[in-house]
Amino acid sequence: MSLFSKIFGDPDASFIRKVSPIIKKINALEPDYVKYKPEDFSAKTLEFKNRIQKGESLDDILPEAFALVREAATRTLNQRHYDAQLVGGIVLNQRKIAEMRTGEGKTLVATLPAYLNALEGKGVHVITVNDYLARRDAVWMGQIYNFLGLSVGVINDQNASYLYDPSHTEKDKERDVEGYFKVVHEFLRPSTRREAYHADTSIWF
Repeated sequence: MSLFSKIFGDPDASFIRKVSPIIKKINALEPDYVKYKPEDFSAKTLEFKNRIQKGESLDDILPEAFALVREAATRTLNQRHYDAQLVGGIVLNQRKIAEMRTGEGKTLVATLPAYLNALEGKGVHVITVNDYLARRDAVWMGQIYNFLGLSVGVINDQNASYLYDPSHTEKDKERDVEGYFKVVHEFLRPSTRREAYHADTSIWF
């Protein structure tokens, strides 16, 4: 234990105690959202947007929004956010840095604050380190956003832009040399840069 921790206590432990009631609220909502039909998810998104327009804050809606995203992720990807990932989402939503190890689900964590902030209708930008990851994450996490009724855009280098479209399939299968074609191109419909920029969630490189 560092001298700082001995004097002031573990800041991580203090933060966990602070957000623990929020995590409990999110978990308590899970049985309700499990009963939702697919069409209920986009309807709930519209409800959230209306409530924000009427004056509710993102913090007010956070427990419900995070619980909805978790259920959407379970339905679409069979990946359920763990409590630690919910904590990571809260950290990011507070404009703080969440340090996570490889394999701890950073990409999945980002869907929580991205969805919540997209409810304001101002657009959310998720930054990745290269073109491939931007396309991969759009196809991968785009399933969650699409299920929730949000649009997803991809803005790559060299003026390449796309919109996530689950009905779009690429015909040129000869380009699938490495077996990665579906991940990086399938379900991504070419679009103008403006269209991708104005999506509810834009993934950039």
